[in-house]
Amino acid sequence: MRIHKVHQLHIERLARSTKPFNARGANVDRCKFCQVRKDYCICEYQPESTSKAAFLLIMFDTEVLKPSNTGKLIADVIPETHAYLWSRTEPNSEMLALLQDESYQPFVIFPEEQIENKTLVTNDINLEEGKTPLFILLDGSWREAGRMYRKSTYLHQLPVLSFNREHLSSYIMRKASKDHQLATAEVASLVLDLFGEKDNARHLECWFELFREHYLYSKRPVKSTERGMGLERLIEFRTELKGSNQI
Repeated sequence: MRIHKVHQLHIERLARSTKPFNARGANVDRCKFCQVRKDYCICEYQPESTSKAAFLLIMFDTEVLKPSNTGKLIADVIPETHAYLWSRTEPNSEMLALLQDESYQPFVIFPEEQIENKTLVTNDINLEEGKTPLFILLDGSWREAGRMYRKSTYLHQLPVLSFNREHLSSYIMRKASKDHQLATAEVASLVLDLFGEKDNARHLECWFELFREHYLYSKRPVKSTERGMGLERLIEFRTELKGSNQI
């Protein structure tokens, strides 16, 4: 399997810990990469894909330690995914250099209603020629993400990509979700769909579904008829994708 930046960040953050991170489910014997209980590890199914997009995950300090974090799923699907811990006072110098790299065109993915300067907000991805889009996700709870944006002045001049209600409603209806707070991986799927990489968007959706299914196995009993549905959907999608690429 491919070891990516989120895996590395998780290892680095653990090494700095002075005491165990006792999140819910801390007693479960988990795979150190996919963070699913070892009996249900999904690493062997890690996607092999390519993309013309890049992602930057700015992660709240403890978010990278949470087994339920879905930022790692983005890095599983999109090869160029960067990941750094957020700091209010000392932002990572490599991260700041990445934001200033002229070969990238950054977009902060954030709700429009939380942005004071509405001139920064866009619902489209209009790229300058020759540039790679750098989609920035603030990975934490909604409250933490709001604080991260407010306290990160280096983000305040960047365009903000926000999804309109119709786009969100369509996605949520398709997913049969009961709330409007999407996981980080689901937001990334929306971004990829808008960018035109619909296969990658669907691949990330299927990968998220498999992760969620196997993650739940260690939390509560799952009906036998429900077991394996995520893997079946992932395999079906990959079979269809392979067939379409051979046409």
